[in-house]
Amino acid sequence: MSTPRSIGIIAGSGYYPETFVRAARKAEPSTRLVVVGFEDETRPDLEPQVEAFRWVRVGQLSKLIKFFLSEGVTEAVMMGQISPKKLFNLRPDLRILMMLAKIKKRNAETLFGGIAGELEKDGITLLPATTFLEDHLPAGGHVTGPPIKPRTLEDIEYGFDIAKKTSALDIGQSVVVRHGTILAVEAFEGTNACIRRGGELGRNKESVLVKVSKPNQDFRFDVPVVGPQTIEACAEAGIIAIGIEAGKTLLLEKEKVTQLCSQHKICIHAL
Repeated sequence: MSTPRSIGIIAGSGYYPETFVRAARKAEPSTRLVVVGFEDETRPDLEPQVEAFRWVRVGQLSKLIKFFLSEGVTEAVMMGQISPKKLFNLRPDLRILMMLAKIKKRNAETLFGGIAGELEKDGITLLPATTFLEDHLPAGGHVTGPPIKPRTLEDIEYGFDIAKKTSALDIGQSVVVRHGTILAVEAFEGTNACIRRGGELGRNKESVLVKVSKPNQDFRFDVPVVGPQTIEACAEAGIIAIGIEAGKTLLLEKEKVTQLCSQHKICIHAL
């Protein structure tokens, strides 16, 4: 009798990990799902949905890997966000300290890439964060919400070009635009803070949010995501449309997103 496949989930905040769990159950019902959650980040609702679960602090890499190995995990996925402030309030273990010592430029790609390298040393392959989630990657064109207006589409196309350039410089993958003016560029503070800042500068009306993937995006981590929290943040900031990159942006909790877009009259359009 063959040993069932065990996939480890390194779960940050939000609904992304739960969306993956549901998709994995549908695609491979026999696969065991083993989760490492982070204190004050991961949703507690995730714990009863999987076969094994362990809480750790951000920075406890050795504990994370030992738990996965004890559960027979040879493949893992990394999904969900960690609050930026946590990355400056680490209580790192020796293994992550040694990893950090080798990294000169500390951004999402180098940090997560370093973690992937440590997992590989113990025989754990980091899978793309889009595994089982191909149905959640919208194709080009109108996705949901009201029809897009020509002026709004122009802002999305302009924001798309700018966001591609800022993401190539590891600054951020989102921008807020209003009538041809870049109001806010995402940096270390994260997308929702960028949305709030852009909304304030745009007087909370008629702005658009654009999210893109990085050039040569490593889809094992840091994949662009739009979910209910994004729509709620956009509604508060007066954002009327969200531009995403077709086939490279995950749309989570689609039914809830569709309902919120209809309620707040926010269009999602994929380029």
